[in-house]
Amino acid sequence: MHLGVALFATDLTSDVRDVARAAEEAGFESLFVAEHTHIPTSRRTPYPMGGELPEEYSRTQDPFLALMAAAGVTSQLKLGTGVCLVVERDPIVLAKEVSTLDVLSGGRVLLGVGAGWNEEELAHHGVAFADRFEVLQERVELMQRLWTQDEAAYDGEHERLEPSWQWPKPAQTPLPVLVGGGGKRAMRLAVDLGAGWMPMPSTTKLVDRLSTLTEVAAAAGRPTPPVTMYLVRPERAVIEHYASLGIERCVFLLPTRGDAVAAVREIAGRVL
Repeated sequence: MHLGVALFATDLTSDVRDVARAAEEAGFESLFVAEHTHIPTSRRTPYPMGGELPEEYSRTQDPFLALMAAAGVTSQLKLGTGVCLVVERDPIVLAKEVSTLDVLSGGRVLLGVGAGWNEEELAHHGVAFADRFEVLQERVELMQRLWTQDEAAYDGEHERLEPSWQWPKPAQTPLPVLVGGGGKRAMRLAVDLGAGWMPMPSTTKLVDRLSTLTEVAAAAGRPTPPVTMYLVRPERAVIEHYASLGIERCVFLLPTRGDAVAAVREIAGRVL
C-alpha cells in the first residue's frame, strides 16, 4: 500500500516546499494539495462537514504552482491534487498545465478531480450545480484525448473541441486520474474514465462501499477501479484493515495551520 499526506497549501501553514521535502525524506509516496479558486462570501451553501467553513478554504494556493514548487525540491514524491476542481477550469488550458507538470516532474502527477460542493462558487465559473458531474466527465474526457491523441477532438453536450494539436503529452501513459467523491455517481465516473476512486471514510462500512464499486464496474463490463482512501486516521490498525481490503493508497491530512513539517514526521513515526 502507498501512503501519502495532504495539505491545504496556504499562507497559514508551512511552506509547501518544506512539507514536500519532509514527506519525501520520511518515506511517504505522495503529497496532495487542495483547491478552491475562491469562496463566495454569501455562504449560502453550507459546509458539508457541518459548522463554520474553515478559513483555509478561501486561502488555498494554486495547486499546480504549489506542486511545481514541490517538484523542484524533490525527486521521487508523487504530486497529487485532492482535488482539482475541473468544473472551475478551462479543460484545454488545464490539460496543458497537467501534462507540463508531469513532464517537468518526471512523471509524478496524480490528478485527483472533483465536481465541487459549493453552488455559488461553481456558478461564478458558469457551471450549474445540477450539471457538475456531467461537466466534470466531459472535461476529463476532453483532456484525456488531448493527452493521448496527436489530433484530438471532442463533441459533448457541455464541451466541444474541433480537431486540434497540443503538446507536450504527459510523461505517464495513461496519466493517473482519481475521482473524488463517496457515492455511486463518483464510482460510475471513475469506472467510465478508467480512473481510480478516491473517497473519504464515512459511516457506511467500507466493505459495503467496495462491494457497490465492484457491482458498478461489473455492470459496465469494466475492471474495478483502484481505491485511494483520502483523509484517513493515521493509525496502523486502520491501515492494516484497509490493506486487507485491497486499498491501493491511504492519505493523511496535515494540520491546516502551524508546523506541518513536524506533523509529517510525527505521522511518519506512527504509520511508516
